[in-house]
Amino acid sequence: MSTSNELTDGIDDNSFGPVVLASIGSVMLALYFYYVQGDKQRGQFVGFWPVTILALASYFRLEEIKELLADDE
Repeated sequence: MSTSNELTDGIDDNSFGPVVLASIGSVMLALYFYYVQGDKQRGQFVGFWPVTILALASYFRLEEIKELLADDE
């Protein structure tokens, strides 16, 4: 049986970098639309993007971990 450190060695730690940057950019864009442009509906719509981006990234990360665990068995 492998330890959790051995199982996660194959996972890239920096894979969330672009995802986090995209999420931060989406928040900034939402704030821009909401406060600067005064388009509250568009600002609220764009404000949901970071949650979706992070959820998709988490899903793909979990799938990668699941594949590593399946390969270990």
